[in-house]
Amino acid sequence: MDKLKKVLSGQDTEDRSGLSEVVEASSLSWGTRIKGFIACFAIGILCSLLGTFLLWVPRKGLHLFAVFYTFGNIASIGSTIFLMGPLKQLKRMFEPTRLIATIMVLLCFALTLCSAFWWHNKGLALIFCILQSLALTWYSLSFIPFARDAVKKCFAVCLA
Repeated sequence: MDKLKKVLSGQDTEDRSGLSEVVEASSLSWGTRIKGFIACFAIGILCSLLGTFLLWVPRKGLHLFAVFYTFGNIASIGSTIFLMGPLKQLKRMFEPTRLIATIMVLLCFALTLCSAFWWHNKGLALIFCILQSLALTWYSLSFIPFARDAVKKCFAVCLA
């Protein structure tokens, strides 16, 4: 368990610079990090659900849906900042193994909001939200060892 705490909090690296010592000195306790993660993740889920329910509000439903759904997903991704810290989270997001997934997630966030506010196209906003969910799932699977390979093999077997 201690090894997991060290890896998630970014203390597992041997490269100790002055900046990492400053970050560690001002970091939150492990219990506070877990509480922050759970709270932020729960807020993200609630916002996404609220956005889904607000889709059916006349006139302003599309705008509310796009904002709440996207904000909920951003909060859910942002919750892991409590576990790893902001710098390590950004570094891991843009590692070569998950670079395409990260770009797809960010692109889907932007396109969901554009389709709601600029293009006023409800169908397109729904399509981008579905793509947003798929991209987030693929991004999340990149943190689990061999999960992407398992999903690929399952689809290959199902489609064969």
